[in-house]
Amino acid sequence: MEPALLRRALGRTLNLPAAPPPDIAAEAVAAPAGTREAAALAPGDQIPAAVLVALLSGPAPGVLLTVRAATLSRHPGQVAFPGGRIEASDATIEAAALREAEEEVGIPPASVELLGRLPDHVTGTGFRVSPVVGILPAATPLRPSADEVAATFVLPLSVLLDPAAPRRETMLLRGVPRAFWVWPHETHRIWGATAAILVALADKLRAGGAAP
Repeated sequence: MEPALLRRALGRTLNLPAAPPPDIAAEAVAAPAGTREAAALAPGDQIPAAVLVALLSGPAPGVLLTVRAATLSRHPGQVAFPGGRIEASDATIEAAALREAEEEVGIPPASVELLGRLPDHVTGTGFRVSPVVGILPAATPLRPSADEVAATFVLPLSVLLDPAAPRRETMLLRGVPRAFWVWPHETHRIWGATAAILVALADKLRAGGAAP
């Protein structure tokens, strides 16, 4: 899909980039670490984070995903978007997402055409994740950080736009059944927050008139 088609499909459905709340820097410093249930955290106690949802343009369009390094303390080996906790030095949520993407996979911030944001997603570990959507030229070279990223891959746009592709699964977590999304992939298991954000992105694309 050409960039113009992506812009048109998402332009009417994404949240426009907005200035961060005045206390975003204070939130980034004061928000607690740890793994308490998100439901037990007030919104002000959720840890603010940002991820870059990079749509690769070109002949084989898709969404850039990473596999987290096995040595990381949080979610090792899981599929994710480039991103992380918002720091006090980040001027905006978009700036945080671009900084993390550059640190993790070497994406130059100037190469990303920002389109807007998806709704925030609160994880079970207490993070409030703001997904920032942008277009990235497919020819952009990637330089994954070995300390953070084990691999990168692309989920094809054709899979993303297939309404039959994602499925719901359940698992017991501390004795409580939890439902979550899973996307098909021959090599990687795409589930949890990443899968939920992909479902939201697919909904926005289809609502904007995108077709597989």
